[in-house]
Amino acid sequence: MIVMDAVLETYDAEGFTAWPIAEPPDDRILALSGGLTPAEVGTAMAVIVAYAGFPAEPVADLHLTLDRHLVEAECLIAPGGVRVTDTVTGARILPGCCCGLESWREWADVLHGESPWLGHGPDTDLEHTGEAVRLRQEPSHQVELPLADLPGLLSDVHAGLRGFLELVGAWAGETCPRAAGRLVAVLDESFHVTGSLDLG
Repeated sequence: MIVMDAVLETYDAEGFTAWPIAEPPDDRILALSGGLTPAEVGTAMAVIVAYAGFPAEPVADLHLTLDRHLVEAECLIAPGGVRVTDTVTGARILPGCCCGLESWREWADVLHGESPWLGHGPDTDLEHTGEAVRLRQEPSHQVELPLADLPGLLSDVHAGLRGFLELVGAWAGETCPRAAGRLVAVLDESFHVTGSLDLG
């Protein structure tokens, strides 16, 4: 069975102290969904804020920080993207370096014979084989992804991101209430969460 989910790399959360965060996973990859704990949402937000270079302390001023820095940055980006897992073989294709969560919708281009940017280090080779795409990633991971399954898999990714965004709203309401609405809107716009998913 093939599973796809949106993920963040959590290296940028190391040493973060502005709010409580969860212990990073052993592989430093956090899957985003509506099933995260508040501490895991805190980890995701720590990654996003730290990666953007935003000062997060004092957290009460986060609403001012967002507005000030977004004028310069225009949008947020975050290390991560889409992870593809074959639950039978255990093979996993991870987003490579310089791949960002903000470009997750590029996976829909695979349906039209194109290849999304998958990053490097590890490098990933995507080969169209007719009714499927073959993904190979160093050193030895390989996943066969049937094209007929891709729309449903991307819909799962989309649902996971929408669930995550709902959790961010609740988390921000407790952690930085003056920034909550602005934060949700910025994440939605930057990571293309709530808009319809065009798979045509």
